[in-house]
Amino acid sequence: MNVLFIGDIVGNVGRSALKRVLPALKSKYNPHIIIANGENAAAGRGITATIAKEFFEWGIHGITMGN
Repeated sequence: MNVLFIGDIVGNVGRSALKRVLPALKSKYNPHIIIANGENAAAGRGITATIAKEFFEWGIHGITMGN
């Protein structure tokens, strides 16, 4: 089983970078599951429902939170 784990996604810059590189990562590694750390995705302070939905739309299967 291939697992792609994306480390801390911080703010809009991190989300934009992930959106740009995720298709290439998916193509290169062909993961069965993609997990991302989203605890700082909303301007470095948590995550919103909208951002979580966006991650799921990109093909991320799970989001980790907390320290």
